[in-house]
Amino acid sequence: MSAETPAVPGQFTRRRLQFRAWRGTRPFWAGLFVMLGGLPIAYFPYANLQIGHLTLAMQTAGGSSSLIIGVLLVVLGFTLWFQRHVRTFAGIAAILLGLVSIPLSNIGGFLIGFLFALIGGAMAVAWAPGASSEHEPAQHQSTGTGGDSEGLDPDTTVLQPVRDELGNGGTSQAFKALGENDLSGTSPANGANGRHSAG
Repeated sequence: MSAETPAVPGQFTRRRLQFRAWRGTRPFWAGLFVMLGGLPIAYFPYANLQIGHLTLAMQTAGGSSSLIIGVLLVVLGFTLWFQRHVRTFAGIAAILLGLVSIPLSNIGGFLIGFLFALIGGAMAVAWAPGASSEHEPAQHQSTGTGGDSEGLDPDTTVLQPVRDELGNGGTSQAFKALGENDLSGTSPANGANGRHSAG
């Protein structure tokens, strides 16, 4: 193998790059934070702490609500990973479940689950998909040349006045007659200067 032979990426490098590309197209960290917020909320009410021969049980009346909130947060985390188009709904739902966990689940899993759910929900709401690397070709704006019927000058994008049948650039007789017979009160010919009269 010479020094000029390019190194072939290994299986690990290829998988890591695939995961990185997958992670970049969805709110990955928001989903991870929401899932991490659901775990302590669901775990602490059912955990038993062993201190010597003493067993400390944290089971409360809100144990079932803690389990429901924790499982919903984990499901919302997976939803953020695999259904990114509902990220706003999932983020708001994660924030609300985190807030509800404070009175119902041991102060939101001793504030650990609450903070993770709150941060993950906020990240999900704030996440926006990035620009794709395959940009579409730039579309060139028309300068008015060719068969455009807008009457654009090729050097500017300002509309030029359309000439009447006689070739003069002013207003035609039909327009002047329309201004004299205009009853809407908006013609400058009758002194209204574009304002409507109330009576």
